[in-house]
Amino acid sequence: MGADTQPGPKDARRARLAAERERERHRQHSRRRLRNIAVIVTILFAVVAPLYAVFHKSEQPTAAGYEVGNPGPGQAAPGFSLASSAGGKVNLAASRGKTVLLYFQEGLTCQPCWDQIRDLEKSSDKIKAAGVDKVLSITTDPSNLVARKVKDEKLTTPVLSDPDLEISKAYRTNEYGMMGTSRDGHSFVLVGPDGKIRWRADYGGAPKYTMYVPVDKLLADLKSGRQA
Repeated sequence: MGADTQPGPKDARRARLAAERERERHRQHSRRRLRNIAVIVTILFAVVAPLYAVFHKSEQPTAAGYEVGNPGPGQAAPGFSLASSAGGKVNLAASRGKTVLLYFQEGLTCQPCWDQIRDLEKSSDKIKAAGVDKVLSITTDPSNLVARKVKDEKLTTPVLSDPDLEISKAYRTNEYGMMGTSRDGHSFVLVGPDGKIRWRADYGGAPKYTMYVPVDKLLADLKSGRQA
């Protein structure tokens, strides 16, 4: 009967190397798993954060059914110079001494927004009786497409183009739409002759995402909320 074989130094060394390779394999697997989790968390945050901002805004609807964003009544209206559907540029400072109603709207993809402009034009006498000298609409669509839409809709109200959202972000009107922050919602800002905001109504926020307001309701809200 042969003698029992005992593992030699070489066998022990091979076993240690195999065990070390197995531990390294587990470490690499763990690192890859952590990296994958980090990527997934980053993607989820990028998707969920804008939605959270839309559905969990700090401003709350007023009794009138709209929100009042910031800058609001009493604050200076941010100035702008934007390309107009009528050609050239419109500068807010040029309207100093007049009362201007700014209408920030979603744009080309929102037909009710254009119906809103049409109904405002049809009620021009009521608008003037409410003390509004001029109505300007602002959207984030390119100026050439805005001009074509205005022509197709046979509108006369100047619609201004803010494709970089510079002015929309200054007024924070891009925080009230159903498209996240890439477009405006449905906001009205009344700028007084002194350049200060007299009234503001953001109708486009969650959960209803209102994209049209009957003119009579709009004027009633303006009358009740307007600051002298």
